[in-house]
Order: sequence, then structure tokens, then C-alpha cells
Amino acid sequence: MQRIPILQMGSCLLVTIQVDLQDQMALALQDDLAAKISATGAHGVLIDISALEIVDSFIGRMLAGISGIARVLDAATVVVGMQPAVAITLVELGLSLEGVHTALNVERGMRKLNAMAEEDGFGTGA
Repeated sequence: MQRIPILQMGSCLLVTIQVDLQDQMALALQDDLAAKISATGAHGVLIDISALEIVDSFIGRMLAGISGIARVLDAATVVVGMQPAVAITLVELGLSLEGVHTALNVERGMRKLNAMAEEDGFGTGA
């Protein structure tokens, strides 16, 4: 099974999803991210979904789940690059992605993570 790479940038983790996210791959990503946050002490997770054209309810719940897990491990999550059709689908499915911060692109997402880290008294090192 293919795994989604998780890159470390200072005290943040960057995940760029470039393939259609199958359920098993999504579950593996959730586990891998939890382990990486714990191992690195990362204070932020940025997930770039700009390549995703379709998101189903499982993937939507998985994004919310990742955010919840990250929050328990003291890290904020920002999802960036959401296509308009994906946003519409998530709303139609009734998924609010509670606890998930969003930004238009990676640059704005990193600024948001840096601002949240400064509010919490953490340096991002990025």
C-alpha cells in the first residue's frame, strides 16, 4: 500500500495529498501523523488537499479525526487548497470539519500555523 509522505518544516508537519485517497491509505495517514506528531513534538500540521477533486464522507470525517488527534497531541491542523467542489460536497454532506482550520493555500496556511504557535507561546522554527 502506498503511504502519504509527511515532511517536517521546523515544528510543523506538511502533508501533501497528491493521489486519490483510498480508505486504507487515509487510515494509515491518520496513524502515521499521530506517530510523527508524538515523535517530533510538532505544534502544527498543514494538509494540502489541492489535488483532491472528490471527497466523500469518510475522507471528510478522517480530516476531522486527524485534527482531533492532533489537538489532543497539542498540535493545530490547517487544511489548505480545498477545491470549491470539495467545499460544496462537504457542506452538502453536513460535515463541518469542526476543529479544522482552513486556508486558501500553503503560504497562508503556514502563516496561520505560525500565528497560532505564537499565540500559544511556541516558536515554529519555520
